[in-house]
Amino acid sequence: MPFRFLIVGAGFSGSVLARELVDHLDCFVEIREERNHIAGNCHTYVDEETGITVHHYGPHIFNTDKKEIWDYFNRYSELRHYVHRVKAWHDGKVYSLPINISTLNQFFENTFTPESAREFLNTLGDHSILHAGNFEEQAIRLLGEKLYKAFFYGYTKKQWGCEPRLLPASILKRLPIRFDYNDNYHNNPYTGIPVNGYTDFVSNLLNHRRIKVILNKKFQNNSDELSSSYDHIFYTGSIDSFFNYEHGRLSYRTLRFEKEIHEGDFQGCPQINYCDENIPFTRITEHKYFTPWKKFNKTVIFKEYSSEAENGNNLFYPKRLKADKDLLSVYREKAGQLKNISFLGRLGTYRYLDMQHVIEESMGFAKLFVECLKTDSPVPVFPNRE
Repeated sequence: MPFRFLIVGAGFSGSVLARELVDHLDCFVEIREERNHIAGNCHTYVDEETGITVHHYGPHIFNTDKKEIWDYFNRYSELRHYVHRVKAWHDGKVYSLPINISTLNQFFENTFTPESAREFLNTLGDHSILHAGNFEEQAIRLLGEKLYKAFFYGYTKKQWGCEPRLLPASILKRLPIRFDYNDNYHNNPYTGIPVNGYTDFVSNLLNHRRIKVILNKKFQNNSDELSSSYDHIFYTGSIDSFFNYEHGRLSYRTLRFEKEIHEGDFQGCPQINYCDENIPFTRITEHKYFTPWKKFNKTVIFKEYSSEAENGNNLFYPKRLKADKDLLSVYREKAGQLKNISFLGRLGTYRYLDMQHVIEESMGFAKLFVECLKTDSPVPVFPNRE
C-alpha cells in the first residue's frame, strides 16, 4: 500500500522534497500552502503592464559551486547564465560592490594596484581586535572605521533594525573586498536566472500525478487527525508557529516593497544599495535587468523597506540573536518528542539558507528518509544539529 505524506509549504524545500519522495518511493504526497501561489519567497510573475518577470518578494539570483545542483535545477527549468552587478549609494555618490579596487580608488581618490590596495587596507583594519564578538567589531577589524561607516553601518542598521554591534560576527562571514576590478556580486562559478522564472521551476517539480497541491490552506496542528491520515508529516513553516508560539515568537525581519513603473530605463543596473541611514529604504531593484536577453519599453522598480516581522506573516530573515537561539532550543526539544514529523527549510529550522542549500538539503533529507524506511530506522526530526 502506498505511503501517504503531508508536506506543509510549497516553497523550494517542500517542493524538492515532494518530487524526490514520489520519484523514489511508492507514495502519495499532499502539499498544503497557505498562500495563493507556489514557490514561496522565490515566487515570480509577469507584470501585466511592462511584460517584465518580477521577483515578487525581492530578487533571487541562483548561484552554486556544485554542478550537480546546477544540473538538478536545469532538469526542471532552464537556467541562463547571469552576472549580478550591484552598486552602492553613499553620500550622493555611486560605488561598485562588492568593495574592489575600483571602489577603493573612487572612495580614497587614489589609483591602487592589487598589492598597494592590500597594504593600504592593512593600515585601515583595527588589529587590536583579536576576536570579533559582533558584526561591528568584525567589520572594523577587517575594513577599518571609514569603509565600515560608509558601506555597512547604515545599511545593516536599516536591514536588521538594531545596532550592528548587537548582531553576531558570523553575518559578515568573509572579507567583503576584492583586490582586482571584479564586480561580480557572487563568487560561485554557476550563477543564473531561470528563463521562465522560479515559479516555473517549482511548477515543473510538482507536476506529478502523485503530488496534490492545495493552495490557500493553512495548516492546523491537530495531531490525532494528522497521525491517522498520514504516515509522516514534513513541516516547512515556522517552527514556533507549529507550537502556536507557546513559548514566544522567534524574531524575523520582513520587507515592504514600493512599486514604480517608468518609461525606458531608471537606474542603469539591477540593484543599488542605499547605505546611508537617512535614506529610509535599503535598496532599489530594477527587474528588467534580471533578464538581459529581453528588451522592454518600460521598466518596473521596487524600493525595499525592512522592518520587524509581526504576527508571523511574511517572514524573510531570521535574526538569530542569543534570545532567539535559546528559544529555538526549547522548540527543537519539543519537536524531538513528536512522532512521524520532521522540520525542514529556512522557517522550519530557523536558518538563513540560499536556494542552492535548500535544494541540496531537501534532496539529502529525502534520500535519508527513504533509507530510514527501508532499514526501519528512526527518521531524524531535523536535517541539521542546531
